[in-house]
Amino acid sequence: MISMKDISLRCGVSVATVSKALNDHSDISEATKRMVRMTAQEMGYLPNSSARALKTNRTYNIGILFVDRAKNGLTHDYFAHVLDSFKVTAEAKGYDLTFINCNKTNQRMTYLEHSRYRGVDGVVIAYVDFDQDEVAELIRSEIPVVTVDHSFDNKPSVVSDNIGGIRDLVSYIASRGHKRIAYINGGDHSSVTRNRIGAFYKTMDELGIPVREEYMEDGDYRNPGLCCEVTKKLLALPEPPTCIMYPDDLSAIGGINAAKEMGLSIPGDVSIAGYDGIDVARYLEPKITTISQDTGRIGSIAAEKLIGMIEHPKTTLIDRTIVTGELLTGNSVAAI
Repeated sequence: MISMKDISLRCGVSVATVSKALNDHSDISEATKRMVRMTAQEMGYLPNSSARALKTNRTYNIGILFVDRAKNGLTHDYFAHVLDSFKVTAEAKGYDLTFINCNKTNQRMTYLEHSRYRGVDGVVIAYVDFDQDEVAELIRSEIPVVTVDHSFDNKPSVVSDNIGGIRDLVSYIASRGHKRIAYINGGDHSSVTRNRIGAFYKTMDELGIPVREEYMEDGDYRNPGLCCEVTKKLLALPEPPTCIMYPDDLSAIGGINAAKEMGLSIPGDVSIAGYDGIDVARYLEPKITTISQDTGRIGSIAAEKLIGMIEHPKTTLIDRTIVTGELLTGNSVAAI
């Protein structure tokens, strides 16, 4: 392995000068810095992470807490794109990523214990049961934390504008003449689901459209099978809805399958609307009316916030950044 001493011998300067050049100290010339850095690159020099950690008191390693109860893992379209954007931004700033979990070989660890075991500089909580005691323990710790799509009073967060997204979606559906609008929600108690349901009721009230409780159903995120069955239940009502909203686009595909199995056409007989704006929703026929969430900005902002907390803790603002999405009208909602 190439050392700073090897570089110093090649360049004809001291080891101290090499160290200063690689760490961009101001007391040596730019020409010397360029010479040392070019030589280091040519020789294949890589800084020792342990030595860098001792010097900077940072490991340049960020933990990712992502526990997908539906076991979709990184095939989960929304979070896969958020984490990919987070990864690109963090790596561009010199950080590596480590997934945090509760199990290390045969020894169970809490999220906090595993974070300390891995020596991470900070943690992004992307998807987890936020009501868990172990999550609260991590939030209360000294480790910098940024959350995605959930907010705590004492930690920065980045959230998609679920309230605005539902408002735009319901308003568009109503503008197409629909008054019998059903909503199959995510079926959990997360802040995302609660905000979406609240926004649905509020927007319907503002538009003067009564909410029919038989049209309000619990579904599940990314569960087309369950949403297919719930759709059949709604369409079997004496006065079925003219439009059904779903918790995500994959669930909306389940609704499309249900309508087709019942011999109905979309949007001729029933309209549907999804959420998320996943790629496949844009290529189906009919294209799904949906809200495209800006996963690129969500992931990038979360990385910038967390790295800011790590590198400049005294200037950190405990705030919540709301990232707006975009209505994609598609052609799955008919005008009536």
